[in-house]
Amino acid sequence: MAAHELPRAGSASPPPPFSFAVWPPTRRTRDAVVRRLVAVLSGDTTTALRKRYPYGAVPAADAERAARAVEAQAFDAASASSSSSSSVEDGIETLQLYSREVSNRLLAFVRSRSSATGAPPASAAAGEVA
Repeated sequence: MAAHELPRAGSASPPPPFSFAVWPPTRRTRDAVVRRLVAVLSGDTTTALRKRYPYGAVPAADAERAARAVEAQAFDAASASSSSSSSVEDGIETLQLYSREVSNRLLAFVRSRSSATGAPPASAAAGEVA
């Protein structure tokens, strides 16, 4: 059979193997993470997210810079800990680590920014109880 021909039904050759990779995420996915972080930091989010990150809005230029740094650091940390095997299970574990790193680094950023300005979180200033 020529290379351009498809195997006929009933032929003994198995179908080509299916490949699925979770890690590393594509550039498009990483850019989507950055856009979401910018939205969260700049206050351009739903009320539920603002309650989750009650540290006040960050100016757009600072939010963009911080979001890119948070994402890059989280990606580097997850990449450094990923195993050399390319199984889907290992990729899922690395992706979960990446997600936790993004969350932890984002929270550390907003907390450090809040403590640097000396302002309490917005919910504490408004008298809300967590």
